[in-house]
Amino acid sequence: MEILNPAKTPPFYINEDIEVEESLRLKYRYLDLRRARMKANLFLRHRVVKFIRDFLDAKGFIEVETPILIKSTPEGARDYLVPSRLHWGKFYALPQSPQQLKQLLMVAGIEKYFQIAKCFRDEDTRADRQPEFTQLDLEMSFIEEEDIFNLLEELFTSLVETLKPEMQVVKPFPRLTYTDTMERYGTDKPDLRFGLEIGDLSDIASQSDFSIFRSVMAKGGKVKGICAPGCATYTRRQLDELNKMVQGLGAEGLITMSLGTSAGSLNDLTLDLVRSVAAKFLSLEQIKEMAKRLGAEMGDLLLIIAGEPELVNIALDELRREMGHRLKLVAPNLFALAFIVNFPLLKRDQETGQWEPMHHPFTAPRDEDVSLLDTAPEKVWGKHYDLVCNGYEIAGGSLRICTSHLQRKIFKLLGYSDEEVEERFGHLLEAFDYGAPPHGGIAVGIDRFVMILAGEETIREVIAFPKSQTATDLTFNAPSPVTEEQLAELHLRLREEQ
Repeated sequence: MEILNPAKTPPFYINEDIEVEESLRLKYRYLDLRRARMKANLFLRHRVVKFIRDFLDAKGFIEVETPILIKSTPEGARDYLVPSRLHWGKFYALPQSPQQLKQLLMVAGIEKYFQIAKCFRDEDTRADRQPEFTQLDLEMSFIEEEDIFNLLEELFTSLVETLKPEMQVVKPFPRLTYTDTMERYGTDKPDLRFGLEIGDLSDIASQSDFSIFRSVMAKGGKVKGICAPGCATYTRRQLDELNKMVQGLGAEGLITMSLGTSAGSLNDLTLDLVRSVAAKFLSLEQIKEMAKRLGAEMGDLLLIIAGEPELVNIALDELRREMGHRLKLVAPNLFALAFIVNFPLLKRDQETGQWEPMHHPFTAPRDEDVSLLDTAPEKVWGKHYDLVCNGYEIAGGSLRICTSHLQRKIFKLLGYSDEEVEERFGHLLEAFDYGAPPHGGIAVGIDRFVMILAGEETIREVIAFPKSQTATDLTFNAPSPVTEEQLAELHLRLREEQ
C-alpha cells in the first residue's frame, strides 16, 4: 500500500447528512462539497445549464459572451468598481447584468442571443442574496410579449419534465396582472400552489363602529384579511404567535375572528358564537359579509390586518405563506409558474419624490400610454413581465425602448441631465440611431431556479463557492487587505476612517 497523501480528520462528518454550522461549511467548502447532497446539487445545476444551452441552440439562438469589465451605469444597485492601472483615476465596473450589451447585440443584427451570464451587485446585506450570481440572459428581435412567454413556458416545462419527472408542472402558465396579483396575494411573486386569497374588507370596515377600522380608513388605509379554514379553535397562544409575526413585519397587530367551534353553514352563525375583540362593534350581517368575502364557513378563522396599504400587503403575504405551510396546503411535488404582466412603468421614491423605474430605464411603455409621459407618468404602464414559481420571482424582462428619442424622454423623467445622459448612455443612444430593431428579452435566475428544483432553502446550497450572508468568502477569507505597492500602482490611497 502506498499513501498518496495523508489526510487530517475533517471538522465535520462527510458521510452523514447532519446539521453543520454554515460558517464552518463555507470555510471548508471543498470538504462540504464531498457530501452526497451537495454533490447532487452541483450535478443538477450542470444538467440544468446543459439543458438550457441545448434547448436554445435547437431554437436558433447563438451564445455570445459579453465583457466583465465595462462602464459604470446605473441599473438599480451599486456597482463593483475596478480601478484601472493604465488609465489613472478611471474605473471599470463589473456588470449588474448584460442589459445594454444585449441591446447592442440586437442593433448588431444578432436576432436570437443568449448567455449564461455572471452578474454583480454591491447590495447591502440581505437574506439569501449573493454579490455575484448567474442568470440566463436572453434577447430577441421583432417579437411580442407572447413570443417570450411561449418560449419560456416550453423551456421550463420540458426542463422539469426531463430532469425532475416526479414533479408536476401546471400548464399553461397563467398570465396575471400586477394589480390583480397585489390585490389577491399582497405580492407580485405569489405562491400559487394553494388558495387562501386575500380579500379587501375596507368598505365593510368603514361602516362599522370599530374604532381601529375607522381610524385606519380615515387615514387612507386598508382593511384586508384571509381565511384560515378549520382554525376557529386556535388557542390564545397560537393567535399570539401569529400576532407577533405580523407585528414583526411592521403591522400594528392582527385582528382575529373565530366563527364558532365546529364546521357548518354561515346561516347558523350567531353573534354569541363569534370570538373576537371586534365582535361587539360589528353587526352579525357585517361579520357574515366579511366571512363570505374571504370564503369562510363556520369553524374557520378570519385573520384581518388594518393599516397602510403597502404594510397590509406585506404582512398578509407572509401570513398567507405561513398558514399555507401550517395547514399543509402546499403541494410538495408541484411547480406552479405564472407570468405577471402589466406593471406600472414608474414609481415614486418615497424619500426624494423622484420618479424611478419599476424595472429598469430601458423598459418600453405601452404604446397607448406614451402620450401620458408628459402629463401623467403615474398612469403609464410598461411592457414589463416577471415569471414566478412557488412564491419566488425566477425571471424578469421586458420589451425594450429602441429609439433614442423615447429613451431620452425616459432619462429626463428619471432626473438625468443632458450631460449625464451623454456621459452614461451616449453609446447606447448613438447605436439606436443606426436602426435598432424592436426587441425584448428576459433574464432567468439560474441559482434561484436550481434551488427550487433541488428543494433547498437558500441559493448558497446550489453554488459551489458562495459568499456568506455578509458577502464574505470564508474559504479565501475575502475581501482582504492589499499591499501598499498594489495601491500605489493604481494611484490609490486609503483614507483614514472619519
